[in-house]
Amino acid sequence: MPIRLENVGIAVRDLEATVAFFTDLGLTVLGRDTVSGDWTDTAVGLDGNHAKIAMLQTPDGNGRLELFEYIHPDAIETEPTRPNEIGMHRIAFSVDDIDEALAIAARHGCHPLRGVATYEDIYRLTYVRGPSGIIVMLAQELTKS
Repeated sequence: MPIRLENVGIAVRDLEATVAFFTDLGLTVLGRDTVSGDWTDTAVGLDGNHAKIAMLQTPDGNGRLELFEYIHPDAIETEPTRPNEIGMHRIAFSVDDIDEALAIAARHGCHPLRGVATYEDIYRLTYVRGPSGIIVMLAQELTKS
């Protein structure tokens, strides 16, 4: 059976702020919608499901994020995830210039959890706490072939 990754869905507190963060990093908005009705109740498993959504895509066309802000039922606030917690961990992006990506993230009030590390002179990488507490890994390959 062929299978491919369609997208990663992330519930967010503020759709506009989250879209601004990811588009500033280089993703593009493929579309926006407000969804509700029986089909969403069935697909998502929530009665009265009603959400604003935005689909974003990476510049290479291979990665997509579906961001959604719940109108109903009310979104449930949780503690921000930590890197060692079971479950959805982080979203990772390769960037050409990690310092530029960090400057963009900082303009959105998003900063590294600790700092920027170098892995075996192959990558510079860091985890950033993004909008709605999303952990975003940024990695710059140092040994481009």
